[in-house]
Amino acid sequence: MTQPHQATLLVELLTEELPPKALARLGDAFAEGIAERLAARDLIEGELSFERYATPRRLAVTVKNVRAVAPERHVREKVLPVSVALDKDGQATAPLAKKLAALGFPDFSVSDLERAQDGKAEAFFLRYAAPGATLAEGLQAALDETLAKLPIPKVMTYQRPDGSNVQFVRPAHRLTALHGERVVPVSALGIDADDTTLGHRFLSEGFVQIQHADAYVDTLMHKGRVVPNFADRKETIRTHLLAHADGDQVVMPESLLDEVTSLVEWPVVYSCRFEDEFLQVPQECLILTMQTNQKYFALTDANGKLRSRFLIVSNIETATPGDIIEGNERVVRPRLADAKFFFEQDKKKPLAERVPLLANVVYHNKLGSALQRVERLEGLAGAIAALIGADVTLAKRAARLAKADLITDMVGEFPELQGTMGTYYARHDGEPEEVALACSEHYQPRFSGDALPATATGMVVALADKLETLVGIWGIGLQPTGEKDPFALRRHALGVLRILVEKQLAVDFVELLRTAHAQFAALPNVTDSTQAIYEFSMDRLRGLLRERGHAPGEIDAVLALEPTRLDDIVARLVAVREFAALPEAASLAAANKRISNILKKSDSATASGGVQPALFVEAAEKALHAQLEQVAPRVQSQLAARDYTGALTALAALREPVDTFFNDVMVNAEDPALRANRLALLGALHQQMNCVADISRLAA
Repeated sequence: MTQPHQATLLVELLTEELPPKALARLGDAFAEGIAERLAARDLIEGELSFERYATPRRLAVTVKNVRAVAPERHVREKVLPVSVALDKDGQATAPLAKKLAALGFPDFSVSDLERAQDGKAEAFFLRYAAPGATLAEGLQAALDETLAKLPIPKVMTYQRPDGSNVQFVRPAHRLTALHGERVVPVSALGIDADDTTLGHRFLSEGFVQIQHADAYVDTLMHKGRVVPNFADRKETIRTHLLAHADGDQVVMPESLLDEVTSLVEWPVVYSCRFEDEFLQVPQECLILTMQTNQKYFALTDANGKLRSRFLIVSNIETATPGDIIEGNERVVRPRLADAKFFFEQDKKKPLAERVPLLANVVYHNKLGSALQRVERLEGLAGAIAALIGADVTLAKRAARLAKADLITDMVGEFPELQGTMGTYYARHDGEPEEVALACSEHYQPRFSGDALPATATGMVVALADKLETLVGIWGIGLQPTGEKDPFALRRHALGVLRILVEKQLAVDFVELLRTAHAQFAALPNVTDSTQAIYEFSMDRLRGLLRERGHAPGEIDAVLALEPTRLDDIVARLVAVREFAALPEAASLAAANKRISNILKKSDSATASGGVQPALFVEAAEKALHAQLEQVAPRVQSQLAARDYTGALTALAALREPVDTFFNDVMVNAEDPALRANRLALLGALHQQMNCVADISRLAA
């Protein structure tokens, strides 16, 4: 059979069941590694095009337009510096002859070489045409390199039938490598490639021969009963789950869909049930145990209430699934029974009685026990509640109970339920509803885009929880470095910022940080890092505001004033945007930049002195002062009303007198009194111009 110049290449590695949580990542790395390494060896005709495949037992890739032989390469290779290659008489030296022989060109003479500048010295270069790599050579190298660099979570050492030891993520059994219809003679992990694979463990008839690389998917689907494409298999599962929901809502987080997709090669959905008595347990517990332990999909009604019916994704298709359904129903009962037992046992001891037990839990060896942390949270929550006008008693009670569910049986079994179970148990104990809700709300926002606490008490405790973590962990020197942030301080800072900005809390951020640090008075090893945390948080705020669509220049202008009140940040940004659209904006921004530079170079005490109109000489400075006297009250009035757009717009009237001032007046006059008065005028002008934002940051 004549080998075509180019054709589709198939490479498949068949293994024992691969770790499900790593499958998608392994599949991507396998496919991308082989395809990109073949392209690097010029074995791809045209643009790189490939498909990746991953099932519980195989990693595979098909690459389009793969050449049988790479094109000839034109090589220019440095041989030796001229000073080494030639002797003093200009004759070839022994090192040159030895180097040419090593390169495979022993018959080349000096006249066959290119003499060219190489940095500061001359050198000889060899130009030649090198034959391109064959596909077998290129694929073998690509396969070896790719397998060596796969993101394997844990390597397994196993023995081949011939007694040799092999290391890989799971034992490998077969290797398929087809270029069109032809087997590519490569090997991997002690296995030689052929054109045969295995289909589904139970639904196929065993060995499946792949006639052509382009027929891989159809052959596996129809003869092997395997859906090889990970994304296709995932969407098949999603579609079948929705079809079996019968009008109910399917609880199917993407992480669970990914994991189940990694467990089956031929997905089939069946409907199962459990006893209604288990519905007395909080549904979050039931849903979590079904997802975590059994990989089942819970169903809820239109209002989000859990049904006693659930869906499973099986790897077996049968017309009589009774045994499969019964087996899964039998397996889930003990799990649900455990959840019910934990819930009933936990309710026997009120949360308030669990709080002292937190003394036995270490929070951090430099920050004391979990009980000491709760006491700090209690004091901080009370202080924050007083600052924002929330109920101090409720805030302190909620902070007292917020961490008590950490030592319940349910949270011990399912740490993901911390906070959620605190709300259920607080309600059972008869605590006020805001206190109960705060037990779960104080963890919000847990991630980017998560909801903020809905209640005032939840909001207060959420701020206290995040501020205490920031100040405490930073204070003992464990601030984030590079990409490392083991205590999630970036997330805590963003949570505080989002609450302050989105809830528009009229409270000073720096004051909050200082109040939080005051709670560590008994721990002198916790240093005051207020300024460092403020700067760190402002960097996070810049990113947050950019994500919300605000321009970098606008953000820079507002944050340049180092605001400590964040409730009006958005209003200031809007005002800056509207001001920037005014025809006077560019001139005023440039003038403000000039004023800033002048004031930086002057004596600050001189510039901050009072303006004395009697000392004015030039008409331009008199006119500027008169206009400033008219504009300043309007600006301050708008500021008092928090009308930042109005305040900045009022500044537009200053454009003409400011321009005239700089054209006609010399600020640094020789007369000290005159100079000081003009600097004071510019200082007063600068103060008004920067009342909302540093508009000099808008200058081109």
